[in-house]
Amino acid sequence: MKLLDILTELKKDMKYIEKELYKSVETDQKLLAETSLHLLKAGGKRLRPVFVLLGGKFGTYDIEVLKHIAVPLELIHSSSLVHDDVIDNAKTRRGQLTVKSKWDNRIAMYTGDYIYARAMLMITELPNPLIHQTMAKAMVQMTIGEMEQIRDFFNTDQSIRNYLLRIRRKTALLIAISCQLGAVAAGASSDICRRLYSYGYNVGMAFQIQDDLLDLRGTEKQLGKPPGSDMLQGNITIPVIYALQDEKIRPDLLQLISNIRDQNDMGSVRAAVGMIKESAGMTKAEELADRYMNKALDALNGLPDIKTKKNLRDIAHFVVKRSY
Repeated sequence: MKLLDILTELKKDMKYIEKELYKSVETDQKLLAETSLHLLKAGGKRLRPVFVLLGGKFGTYDIEVLKHIAVPLELIHSSSLVHDDVIDNAKTRRGQLTVKSKWDNRIAMYTGDYIYARAMLMITELPNPLIHQTMAKAMVQMTIGEMEQIRDFFNTDQSIRNYLLRIRRKTALLIAISCQLGAVAAGASSDICRRLYSYGYNVGMAFQIQDDLLDLRGTEKQLGKPPGSDMLQGNITIPVIYALQDEKIRPDLLQLISNIRDQNDMGSVRAAVGMIKESAGMTKAEELADRYMNKALDALNGLPDIKTKKNLRDIAHFVVKRSY
């Protein structure tokens, strides 16, 4: 099942948002236009725009207002992916060549910067300073999260707390403000906006943990990249952290991770993935994702009983149980 199968009533508006995404990066600079569209047309779940529109359902829904939040948030997310691919030296994303792979690192970095700038320009169409401040603060935290991830490359001694703080900054905050700002722009009450922020934050945490699990259990066709790519790039994720707590496999797993770091060895990646999949690390990570999902569902209590509330419940379950 795909996300928009849950939200058939949003398909028309999401098609409009998709067109606005492409329109937002138009420029006479042909190379920037080409690289930006290459990234956007690779697709994605468009989770953040979906949450903006759903948040808008709790107030006065106006797609012409909400697009000024939905499009910038997706642009910010997309630009961070371009920068990530440079740092991670990633060749593919979603089954397509990355910008850095098809062009080069310099072009990729300027493409990411350009997309960030277009996001900021579009958000100025809305006069509410709270929206501007909230988005800017989230971008600051995202950047800190990226720096923390670089610091912890191949760090097999990192704590669960450090991991959770990192994914809070890199993933959960942007999803949280997607839910919140859609409601803010629609004039919803502060209590509704607060509940939607909490819901989005916890869904975002569950989403990233599930992403980390899928990186180990998914196929290359499903992932658009080889399984174990996180480890290959130095990202030690929560299933790996949990697996390393098992003293029976810790020495062998540490050796495999050392081989990956020093030799970029795909054989060691495959062996490590197999070892982690057989460990308790997968189950513990699944249980952690479930806990965040349940917190997200609890945050919905007290929201008006409209269809959107059920949509949000369905998405929370989808995020944790998805297979891609």
